[in-house]
Amino acid sequence: MFVDSHCHLDRLDPATHGGDLAVALDAARARDVRQFLAIAVTLEDLPALAEISRAHDDVVISAGIHPLHRVAEAPSVAAIKEAADRFGAVAIGECGLDYHYLGKHYPDKAPDGVPSREEQRERFRRQLVAASELELPVIIHTREARDDTLALIREHTDPAVGGVLHCFTEDLDMAREAVRHGFYISLSGIVTFRNAESLRELARRLPLDRLLIETDSPYLAPVPHRGKPNEPAWVVEVAECIAGERGISVAEVAAQTTANFYRLFRAAAPEAPADVREALSHAGLV
Repeated sequence: MFVDSHCHLDRLDPATHGGDLAVALDAARARDVRQFLAIAVTLEDLPALAEISRAHDDVVISAGIHPLHRVAEAPSVAAIKEAADRFGAVAIGECGLDYHYLGKHYPDKAPDGVPSREEQRERFRRQLVAASELELPVIIHTREARDDTLALIREHTDPAVGGVLHCFTEDLDMAREAVRHGFYISLSGIVTFRNAESLRELARRLPLDRLLIETDSPYLAPVPHRGKPNEPAWVVEVAECIAGERGISVAEVAAQTTANFYRLFRAAAPEAPADVREALSHAGLV
């Protein structure tokens, strides 16, 4: 089986299966995608995500605030924890740092309402603290913010709980440093892009037991679907790319990334399909 470890099910493109989420999930299940982690980008997303999770036994959710999402006031640690508890989140995120729009010409003031570095760091710190106090893993979005991301991870996360750097596009050294601190690295459809050789090298060189796969749908559709709205069924193409790069079977990638998912997101394991729970039990993961 496969797991889509990061998808935005509340943002399904209307062009995908007529905008019918149930049909999109069935299309994924037909390709043996058996578990979905639906990601919040703001706490206001949580009621709708929780409704999706209640309607689909194989969907679990996170609770967090994306670094580029604009809020009048950053939620407190207590508010983040309360929201995660109330809606049954299995992780905190996606959270993190994104300095892409904050180039050297904007050291103090963010352009066009993009949260400043300081705002992003404080928001990220609060979510890391909330995750630590709840003993939940964190789902981290990081772009062009290597040093600050790693510094905050070291300061505020427990390697025994860990987290994931999702849709990873940074270098191998950053990935290895995160892995040393108990984190996983998740690869998206970007790994299939023609100009993504550095990510394919990373897919070859990182330990397989530290990799996850995701779609980040409806964004970043993999080859051969590039340019279309992404969907959870296409996480299989990500697994196929990794398998080809490593010279192993797709089944091996599927099995290991699935085990990795439940090892990291322990709160999701009781929600897994019955046959998957049995396999996890035999493997000592639940």
